[in-house]
Amino acid sequence: MSNTLISNAVRATIENYFNEDDLSRNLFYINSLPSDLVKCKLKLKDDLVLAGLPYFVEVFRYLGADIDYKTFEKYEGIEFNKSDKSEIEFELPFSIALTGERIALNLLQHASAIATHASQYMKKAEGTGIAILDTRKTTPGHRSLEKYAVRVGGGYNHRLGQTDLWMVKDNHKSFFGGVKEAVEFFRSMKGFYTPIEVEVHDIAEFDQVLEMGVKHMMLDNFSPEDIRKVINKKPEGVTIEVSGGIRLSTIDDYLIEGVDAISVGAITYGAPPVDISLKYARE
Repeated sequence: MSNTLISNAVRATIENYFNEDDLSRNLFYINSLPSDLVKCKLKLKDDLVLAGLPYFVEVFRYLGADIDYKTFEKYEGIEFNKSDKSEIEFELPFSIALTGERIALNLLQHASAIATHASQYMKKAEGTGIAILDTRKTTPGHRSLEKYAVRVGGGYNHRLGQTDLWMVKDNHKSFFGGVKEAVEFFRSMKGFYTPIEVEVHDIAEFDQVLEMGVKHMMLDNFSPEDIRKVINKKPEGVTIEVSGGIRLSTIDDYLIEGVDAISVGAITYGAPPVDISLKYARE
């Protein structure tokens, strides 16, 4: 991936992060920082899947560093062990390293935490043919980073935004007067290539939605026993997604043959933190 493409993709986001840091309040300080080159060491201090290096590098490029993502590309998505005490070395001007390190590390640690968590779910589902999906339960302002991290960790993105897929949820049914009326509303949107998925809450509703010709259904908070009953009715061409409070500790109960996907909001909002630090010294 070229530096230019990465810059264009994430630069506006990076700019927002620096606006938060409000460097313009103390121009004298910024102007006084020495620009001598320092040898930097990115220290990976946990068991983790490293993710977010395009964002990490772009922080320093935004500040004017002549740093090439291709130097880091081979490390993205790699699983590291704490016991190895792995380090990634590179050089930066001291002024840029100091000014960008907190934002760069925040993004890298957050993305790596999510990628690591996604990878743990994927390992559970390995060999089952069941896809592990994220949700739209992402941190405002960080969706692109978090969705990217899920992919690096081996997971799948459910929706990047509301209009990627028409998702009929309980509030739609309540407002429009029922599942039939809600589905008809979304069909009236005439999104020729936009599929409809219906969140169903019991077996009777599954049967109703199936009769309406809907091809994608999410079983919300179904017990494993009820999931198996639904799977026995699953016709060719219908996709069944399972969701609702599923965690690493319980996912084994939901890895049921015939399920196509399991969506887990906790992949993005519940990922345990990972420890990464940046140290640097004079050449």
